[in-house]
Amino acid sequence: MPTAPLYNMNGEKIGDYELPASVFGVPVNEHVLHEAVVMQLASERLGTAKAKTRSEVAGGGSKPWRQKGTGRARHGSRVSPIWRGGGITFGPRPRKYRYNLPKKARRIALLSALSSKAENEKVLVIDGLTMPEPKTRVMANMLEKLDARGKALVILKQPDSNVELSFRNIPGVKVLTPPKLNVYDILNCDKLLLAKEAADVVEEVLVK
Repeated sequence: MPTAPLYNMNGEKIGDYELPASVFGVPVNEHVLHEAVVMQLASERLGTAKAKTRSEVAGGGSKPWRQKGTGRARHGSRVSPIWRGGGITFGPRPRKYRYNLPKKARRIALLSALSSKAENEKVLVIDGLTMPEPKTRVMANMLEKLDARGKALVILKQPDSNVELSFRNIPGVKVLTPPKLNVYDILNCDKLLLAKEAADVVEEVLVK
């Protein structure tokens, strides 16, 4: 059974927490992890790059010069791709880069990402991760005591505006709920802070 250190809001270790083996103890599939990250990054591309073809650039209404007698090469239009200011041949066109992996592969990728963090001892469980009002200083002090001042991913059981506002101004920290977990954010963080109440919800969302 994988375990993670259990801390309180003051950054003090109060014990160990047994993580669900079905989520944090599965074999890591690196190939599916790679495929999931490539899919996510591709889906975020805008795909708005566009070059004008010869039919879209201005000009080209008349022949630049007569066909014979000038000593110059024959040309029929100033918008030819070989002219400066002419159209672009096979240039970029607006397109969608988004594609999807099978649902089973996406689930395996999420479980592999979470298991790799647990295997590398990057998962910290926080007991009582709630705030009566937004206080950035409280969360910053907690992260400092947990040695998690770099990139940190906080997983809450459900949306909590006070906690989210408390983390919002801290660089490198991202707050998610279990339904919004994604492979890239999990792999990209240095420490994964899991609210104690969210552990069972993560298992319910990803396994059951």
